[in-house]
Amino acid sequence: MTNLVSRAKQAINQRWVHAASNRRWQYLSREVAQYALEKSDQAPVIFFNASTRLQAMSQNAAYSYLTAQALRMQGVPIIQFACKAGLSRCVLGSNRDDVSKAPPCDRCIAQSAAVYENIPTRWFEYRSDVALEKEIETLSVPELIAFTHEDAPLGFWAVNSLRWVLRRHHLNDDPNTQQFMRHFILSGWNVVKQFGALVTEVHPQAIVVFNGMFFPEAAARFVGQKHKIRVITHEVGMRPFTAFFTEGEATAYPIHISDHFQLTDPMNEKLDHYLSQRFQGNFTMAGIRFWPEMKGLPADFLEKAARFKQIVPVFTNVIFDTSQVHANTIFEEMFIWLDNVLEVIKTHPDTLFVLRAHPDEHREGKEARESVRGWANERNLTQYDNVVFVDSREFLSSYDLIQRSHFVMVYNSTIGLEASLMGKVVLAAGKARFTQLKTAYLPESKAAYFKMLDELLKAETIQVPDEFKANARRFLYYQLYCSSLPFDAFLREDGVWKGYVTLKEFKLSDLTPEHSATIQAILEGILMKKPFELSL
Repeated sequence: MTNLVSRAKQAINQRWVHAASNRRWQYLSREVAQYALEKSDQAPVIFFNASTRLQAMSQNAAYSYLTAQALRMQGVPIIQFACKAGLSRCVLGSNRDDVSKAPPCDRCIAQSAAVYENIPTRWFEYRSDVALEKEIETLSVPELIAFTHEDAPLGFWAVNSLRWVLRRHHLNDDPNTQQFMRHFILSGWNVVKQFGALVTEVHPQAIVVFNGMFFPEAAARFVGQKHKIRVITHEVGMRPFTAFFTEGEATAYPIHISDHFQLTDPMNEKLDHYLSQRFQGNFTMAGIRFWPEMKGLPADFLEKAARFKQIVPVFTNVIFDTSQVHANTIFEEMFIWLDNVLEVIKTHPDTLFVLRAHPDEHREGKEARESVRGWANERNLTQYDNVVFVDSREFLSSYDLIQRSHFVMVYNSTIGLEASLMGKVVLAAGKARFTQLKTAYLPESKAAYFKMLDELLKAETIQVPDEFKANARRFLYYQLYCSSLPFDAFLREDGVWKGYVTLKEFKLSDLTPEHSATIQAILEGILMKKPFELSL
């Protein structure tokens, strides 16, 4: 009875908080609509972010909304392309265990109607394509993944989305998965057609979409590129309440750092302060704190490690994360890399390999269904004396582990950048954000990778290239304080759901480039094709 009362109170509080928050979004839209005077010579900018939220406002939904309002403040017309049950199944609204359950469209549409009130909105509904339905109705999952239609890689968009929904990389060829793929393919094509009609009608100067990897936004991006229109994608930045905007693929985090950029003494001091917090696990991303606590290396581990010549940590990733599409350059995917690494482990009994699962594997509500933990159990990793497996629920300090390591192995995890910062050689098996600069070794082939791995394991001492640590500091500072655009002047946590936000109190003039460096960078990026960066 107590639990029922508690849940009822939480539900009432959630509805009250989000209703109050929506009124604030509506009020701001109304203020902007009254203030803004659209310039007749300006082509519109279209916004689309169907995969950011169902109800309430996530950080990415808020970044898109505030960017649109800032453009309107400058007289630039905007159009919000909004879903009105236009996706038969969607990324956030699908029940991963039962494809027959329809998304909660009523709640999502109500949220959109509330937030986009006083904003020019083009709604799209679901329109079936009988011929396309017939074409894919008997295809297997592998055939659906490879499926294209009128040059649109519908299967590729669908599988990237479904891997995230199902929290796994390898998909079963069963009726549930087949049906999911068909829904996503048909819905993606529906976006292509209806977004294409909008683009043809209004001839926008730019398109702004979330992520660009999930099938609805990928379809919109495809249409924009086909029409030779600039498409900007966005994702969460590295610091709390920050966003990353780019004309490239936001999940790959492409940034250009000039060779002339070097850290000054104040910059180094600022970065050192940030790192002192991060190395204690005191950081969040997208409103999520991965490490509720950070523990040092336990005595039994140190006792075991003393029996080996050297320690080599092996850091993994979440297999369904959208970054993996960009990472898979040497190996087809992370588990193939791990299988190959296991063969190396067997031939080096004098080295203690510490295999660490990513903390996001067991994040509440986002638990991986194909995990490193599962892989370790299937391979019976405990039979090997020279392996220690650290589960995602264990808050052992990765930084203490790195300090004692001979060198560090990663797939494409950010911990590789931090290991470079700590002066350790890092061998990456996948393309990572930080490998854009020479911060780690990223061999060009499998043969080159295992040749280097063998050399590092056999080396008595390892000389760290001078440029690795310097470039790691340059890259991290640039990522934190130049390309991550802060919205903390406008947003705060909503206090109900992690990663969800509401508006702070601020003046309407704060949404202008004269009063906000973030707004200036975004407007210049969209309207003047400048980099989406803050001045250093």
